[in-house]
Amino acid sequence: MDPYHDKPTQSPPQSPSTTAAHQHDHHNTTTTCINCGGPTSFPPPPLPLSDTSPPPTYRPIRAPAVNLPPNTNTKQAIILTPVPQAQKTPVVSPPYHFQTPTKRIHSQDDIVRFQSSETCKNFLGFIVALSDSIRGRKLSDPCHVSPTGTAIVSILQTLIQFVDEIPPVQQSARYGNLSYRAWHERMSDNAEPFMLQFLPEDVRSATVELVPYFTDSFGNSSRIDYGTGHETNFAAWLYCLARLGVLKEEDYPATVSRVFVKYLELMRKLQLVYSLEPAGSHGVWGLDDYHFLPFMFGSSQLIDHKYMKPKSIHSDDILENFSNEYLYLSCILFVKKVKKGLFAEHSPLLDDISGVPNWNKVNSGLLKMYKVEVMEKVPIMQHFLFGWLIK
Repeated sequence: MDPYHDKPTQSPPQSPSTTAAHQHDHHNTTTTCINCGGPTSFPPPPLPLSDTSPPPTYRPIRAPAVNLPPNTNTKQAIILTPVPQAQKTPVVSPPYHFQTPTKRIHSQDDIVRFQSSETCKNFLGFIVALSDSIRGRKLSDPCHVSPTGTAIVSILQTLIQFVDEIPPVQQSARYGNLSYRAWHERMSDNAEPFMLQFLPEDVRSATVELVPYFTDSFGNSSRIDYGTGHETNFAAWLYCLARLGVLKEEDYPATVSRVFVKYLELMRKLQLVYSLEPAGSHGVWGLDDYHFLPFMFGSSQLIDHKYMKPKSIHSDDILENFSNEYLYLSCILFVKKVKKGLFAEHSPLLDDISGVPNWNKVNSGLLKMYKVEVMEKVPIMQHFLFGWLIK
C-alpha cells in the first residue's frame, strides 16, 4: 500500500531541545523552523505527491506494481520444460464415488508428487486440448454448441446480472468492495441449482464435487481478490464436466469461444465493479494481474495468421478492430485501458513476447509458462481441490 495515502501523517515528536525558549541544535540541521526561520533538528517533512502519484481519492483498478526482476531459476525452468501436449480426458463410469474435494497441497514435496501424477498430466492435457481446439479460429466462427454449453453460458449471464443487481457500496478503501461478498453469497447459494439445470439424472449427485470448484472460480469472498488460481479452478470445473462425459471433445471449440469468453466477460466486470485485488500478483513482471488462460487460448487462435504477428499488439487499429475476434488482442486492449503509462513499463513481459517471431512460439512458451508459473507454484496450488474426479 502507498504509505502517503493509507497512513495518517504524524507530526514528529518534540525533542527536549525544541522548547518554548526556541532553542535549536545547530550541529544537526536538516530544515528550518516555521516560526523563526532558524535551523532545527526536525527531520524534513515528506515530499509532496508528485504529478505521477495518484491523489488520495484515486482508486486504481490494478495493484501497485512491485518492480522485482524475474527469477532466473524460474526462467530457466520454463526454458527446460517440455511443451505440454493435449490428452484425451477419460470419462468415468459407474459405480461413482463422488466426494467433497479438499486441499491436499501444502509443500513443494506435494507439488512434486502432484506433477508426476497422471491426474496432473491429464488435467494439463485437457487445457492444451482446449487451446488446440481454437487454433486458427475466430471467436465468431460457427461451431457446435451443445445444450450443456448453452446452459453454462446462460448461467454465467445470470451471474453478470447479479452484479447489476448488487451495486458497489461507497467506501474509502481502494480495493475489495464489500458488495462483492453479497454477490459471492448469492452465486454460492445458486451454484447447485445451476448445475442441476444441465447434469444428466445419473450424475446429479456429482454436485457435491462440482460445486466447490465452481464457487472457487470467481475469487475469494474473504480476501475479495482474484487470480490465476481461481481461473484454474474454473478450468478444473470444466475438466470435471469432461470427466463426467457432459462436455465432449466436439464441445471444446465452443467451450473456449462461447463459455470461456462469457466467463472472462463476467470476471472483468467483477474486477472493475468490485475492485477485486489481484491475488499473488507478480507486479509488472507477471503476464497479467488476473488472467493467464485467455492469453494461451488467444495465441492459439492467431497461429499461422496471414497478417497479424505478435508485434501487431502495438497497433491501436488492430486492437480496436479485431479484439472482439481474438482473445489475445482482447486481453492486450483491456490491459492498455486499465493501466496507465508506457506499455513496456507496466507490462514488460507482454512487451517482450511481442518480439517473438511467430504465434506458434508464443503459444508453446505460454503452455510451458503456465505449467511452471501456475501449476508448480505452492502459493497458487495450495488452494487447489482434490476429490474423486481429480485425484
